[in-house]
Formats: sequence, structure tokens, C-alpha cells
Amino acid sequence: MQAKPQLKGLPSYKPGKPIEEVKKEFGLTKVVKLASNENPFGASPKVAEAIRKAASHTAVYPDGYAAVLREKVAGKFGVAENQLVFGNGSDEVIQFLCRAFLSPDTNTVTADPTFSQYKLNATIEGAEVREVPSKDGVHDLEAMLEAIDENTRIIWVCNPNNPSGTYVSEEAFLRFIERVPKHVLVVSDEAYLEYVTAEDYPKTLPLLKKYDNLMILRTFSKAYGLAALRVGFGIANPRLISILDPVRPPFNNTTFAHLGAIAALEDDAFIEECVEKNNSGMKQFEAFCKKNDLYFYPSQTNFVLIDFKRSGNEVFDYLLERGFIIRSGEALGFPTCARITIGSEEQNDELFGILEKFLAAKPVQQG
Repeated sequence: MQAKPQLKGLPSYKPGKPIEEVKKEFGLTKVVKLASNENPFGASPKVAEAIRKAASHTAVYPDGYAAVLREKVAGKFGVAENQLVFGNGSDEVIQFLCRAFLSPDTNTVTADPTFSQYKLNATIEGAEVREVPSKDGVHDLEAMLEAIDENTRIIWVCNPNNPSGTYVSEEAFLRFIERVPKHVLVVSDEAYLEYVTAEDYPKTLPLLKKYDNLMILRTFSKAYGLAALRVGFGIANPRLISILDPVRPPFNNTTFAHLGAIAALEDDAFIEECVEKNNSGMKQFEAFCKKNDLYFYPSQTNFVLIDFKRSGNEVFDYLLERGFIIRSGEALGFPTCARITIGSEEQNDELFGILEKFLAAKPVQQG
């Protein structure tokens, strides 16, 4: 059987090692996962209660239109219900966009490094991927504009950016979108929006009234703590949503996902508490880095990218053996860095103690 030629050699997504596997491999009784930017404080208690009530209704298909969730999200963000498309995580909405707009005779523009799923899905569709190097982890929007031509269909702005945690300011974003040609879709991926504290972060929702070529991506996987349920959504003008909807598989979100997301939306106090704890954890990380003279990328997320000036894989291996799963920067475009999710105060303190021993040890000789 012959598959698409662009699939040859294409890497599959490699998630962090499962906790139970790490326990077994290294004989550990406790393992802390700080690799996937999950909420260390979980989800609102209301989520589990909502799912429990529906646990006996597994024989019935979910609502394919996500009517109740759609109504709640529209009300929460002040948009019309026909401005929303729901995905199995925002990753699936990225897949919808690539399938709908990209083909072998088109191209798409991204930053480099940035979230891997833009490039992966574009490559599967056979499109040319134009990667524009970032400046200090921040999108170089001017250079990205220069990469656009008549065959460009999508330009991606991961804001805040994963894996660097940096962000594009409102002034820069407005200058940028004003000059993007109307035939190019601007995707503002705001997966970490709830954690943002910068006062000059772009307010993109009001821009939907002016720019028909703008789509905003959001997710319940991060601050809302619903990574296991996989709920993401896109917000755009109704015409764009109508183009995407036929691409969306039937029943692509489960009933439990709908109910969990609705319950999470109704607990603002829980999100506020998580954000406050994340801010405190960020200060812990900043203090640790300054104490140990380590450069870290200023982050508007729930993770920190730290330059250890040693192989990211070396940092990863050292921590893994001691019960902490993080992400090496080697596969993320930052070979001497590690990306670490901000944990609870206790998890952070324990991690820093281990890292200080790592920093005190003699570096492993390479090659």
C-alpha cells in the first residue's frame, strides 16, 4: 500500500513518559510529571460531579452540535453561537484548518520554534511550511509578513508561544494583522491565555468584528485542568466556521467532555485560585534561576524554559531518574534548555533541590 509521499519519515507526536512507566523503570514510589503543562491543581470539583451524574449514559451518542456547551462558551466570551467550532482539543481545530485550506500548491507561515502541530498538519496536507526564526523566543512578525505570498493560506501566531512562553504585544499584533493580506488566515493560538499577566497582551476578541481573516484558538486543557477530556475551540466569523464544520468529524467531543467543560466554565473562583498559585510558582522559578545564574525566557504561561547551557537531554535524564518528568529542549528547538511546568509550591521546592545538585555536578563530556 502506498501512502502520501509527505508521510515518509514524518515523526509522530511523542508525549512525555507515563508516570507508571517511570516508576517501574527506576524503582520509584513517587513521580511528578512537569512535562506537558497540565494544571498541577487539577480541575474544579464541579467537573467530577458533573461527569459522575452522566456515568450511566454511555450508550447514547453525544450532542454532535455541542449545543449546551456552545451556548455557555458564547455567553462567556461574548460571541455568537455560530462563531464557534469545537475540537478534540485545540489540536484538532488546527487539523481542521489545515485540511480545509492547505494543499500542495499552497504554503503556510509559522515561527520557529513554535508549537509542532502547525507544521505537522500542514506537511500532511502537502503544503510548503515557511518557518521564520524567532528573536529571543518571540515571533518575528515583520519577517513572517515578508514570507507571505499569493499562495500563503495560513499564518500562525502562538501567543503566548510554546515552547518559549514569550508573547507578542498588542501593539505588535495590531501592526501585523493590519498588513496581512485578506486572503491569508491569521490564527492566534491562545492556549495559555488564562495565565497571562502582561497588560499589553492583545485583546483579540474585539478584532473579530474588523478582521474576517482572524481565528482565535482556546482550550480547556491547561488552566481549566481538562487535559484528559480534550476540549478545544476556535472563534471566528460565521462564514469561516461554516467552511470548517464539514471537516469536523461527527461526535468529535464526548458527552463527558461537554459536561466537564460546562462545569469548569461555571467555576471562576477555581481558575482565579489556580492562576494565583501559578503566579507564586513563577516567582519561585525566577528566584531559583537568578540564584543559580540561569537564563530563563520570560513566560506568560504555566511553564518556564530554562537555559542550563548543557544538553537538555542530560537535564531530562538526571531528573527522570529522580522522579521528575520534564521536557528536554533538544526536541523543541532549544538544545541547551529544559521546559518545565510550574508545579505546586512543594513540587517546585523539591525540584529545585535536585537541580541544584545537578548544577553542582561536573558536566558530562559530550562526544
